[in-house]
Amino acid sequence: MLERMDNPLPPSAAPAHLGWRLLAMTYDLFVLLAIWFVTSGLELLAVGGRTSDELGAWAKWLLLALLWLATGAYFVVSWRRGGHTVGMRAWRLKVLSEDGRVASWPALAARYAMAGLSLFAGGLGFVWTLIDSEHRAWHDNVSHTRLVRMDRA
Repeated sequence: MLERMDNPLPPSAAPAHLGWRLLAMTYDLFVLLAIWFVTSGLELLAVGGRTSDELGAWAKWLLLALLWLATGAYFVVSWRRGGHTVGMRAWRLKVLSEDGRVASWPALAARYAMAGLSLFAGGLGFVWTLIDSEHRAWHDNVSHTRLVRMDRA
């Protein structure tokens, strides 16, 4: 487990508040719509064009699981490769570990899972950034990561 440092952020970064997070999420929604469309199309091809109504409840759960995994792959791979998603890049946001380095794969997977739970809890995990002095959401705390806004450089 990483210990907190007094100032682990790069000098050109500040904790990102809820507004920046929401703006990035709005941009990422467009990328996710494309990913969901492709994922749904591949699932439809795999089941021979039959609908989930024809196949039963298992097909609906399978599609839901595939969409969740595809969404997770987008976020986790994006965070690991560059520290940001398409939406985060537009607003100069970056995910870092608490020590200011690139976060590990397990930490990013935990971040994604907890962010999903935060959304299912009515967004409370995100609203938590308004209370936390360092603007951390539940998924930041659980994964020992931070979302920062980088200065223009």
